Amino acid sequence: MTGAGEGTTDGSYEVEVPEAYPDGERVVDPSGSDEERRIEAALRPRRLADFPGQGRVRDQLGLVLEAARRRGSPPDHVLLSGPPGLGKTTLAMIIAGELEQPIRITSGPAIQHAGDLAAVLSSLVEGEVLFLDEIHRMSRPAEEMLYLAMEDFRVDVIVGKGPGATAIPLELPPFTVVGATTRAGLLPAPLRDRFGFTGHLDYYATEDLVTILHRNAALLEIEADEPGITQIASRSRGTPRIANRLLRRVRDWAQVHGQHVVDEAAAHQALALFDVDALGLDRLDRAVLEALCTRFRGGPVGLSTLAVAVGEEPDTVETVAEPYLVREGFMIRTPRGRAASPSAWQHLGLTPPPEAGGGVPGHGTPGRFGGGDPDAGTLPLGG
Repeated sequence: MTGAGEGTTDGSYEVEVPEAYPDGERVVDPSGSDEERRIEAALRPRRLADFPGQGRVRDQLGLVLEAARRRGSPPDHVLLSGPPGLGKTTLAMIIAGELEQPIRITSGPAIQHAGDLAAVLSSLVEGEVLFLDEIHRMSRPAEEMLYLAMEDFRVDVIVGKGPGATAIPLELPPFTVVGATTRAGLLPAPLRDRFGFTGHLDYYATEDLVTILHRNAALLEIEADEPGITQIASRSRGTPRIANRLLRRVRDWAQVHGQHVVDEAAAHQALALFDVDALGLDRLDRAVLEALCTRFRGGPVGLSTLAVAVGEEPDTVETVAEPYLVREGFMIRTPRGRAASPSAWQHLGLTPPPEAGGGVPGHGTPGRFGGGDPDAGTLPLGG
């Protein structure tokens, strides 16, 4: 078994999984240290039975893999979708471990030409698992080549240019593609239809995160009691990756302050230091809500205007802060922009003005930004 995998000239790398989950693998954040990568790899479960939460996806995937084992053939291609940090990469590694096959890892952004994909596909061995992270970001020529490879296990290599170009078919051994995406809607229908199994990962319940944190605390040799673990789990936004990160930060705080046990008080003080409040909102989340409530009187306000108010890029506000705020009922998306809900005012300890709500049904009268350009924050001409 190779630890973190052997690099290849095509930008992918291979991890052999003869029996179970490998000891090392790529971490999503490329800026992470070697120590962080080692820890992340050590915390990932190795078998499907050890994978906590996502019960429906786990059971469905287990059935697909068991049927493939009994047939003695590779399983159908698998597409995993869902927000970041919920376990898509972990499940891909588990699939390879359950099948006792090597796994080749690459990503959509790394495959910008059909030749890049051809180089990866031509080096696969029979039964190998090809994991394509962020598969929705592949280039269109590469996607079209992948269609043929997934369906007929062959690719056409073009030799020459112009009228003299010749397509040489290259037969491929049977293999399994595991695609992961955070934006399933961006996948073209022809590619999505070629996956025999599609699993959507949802946010985790606090109880599942408690189970994960107990296991990982033992692996990291962290002594923690139930209230301390529960405190961390309740602030982890339903995401194991965030839970693991907060666990390590609380451990750091306890060590520096001479505490041998991570208890509720230690977790509370540590998370307060790192700007994570009781509901899991961080600095950016609260900055967005405060801007909505104090600067724009509850909105609605356009995304670009809101991003300028908090000093962030619109994409950062939309992809990092907004999903959790909307899911937890602090923010409302309207045709005229973003608006604060009554829960946002309550969480910030503020009293909404009578006209707050920006024209959102059931939340007051039309706000001063109503009816105009949601990114301009002004009334329409003549209004």
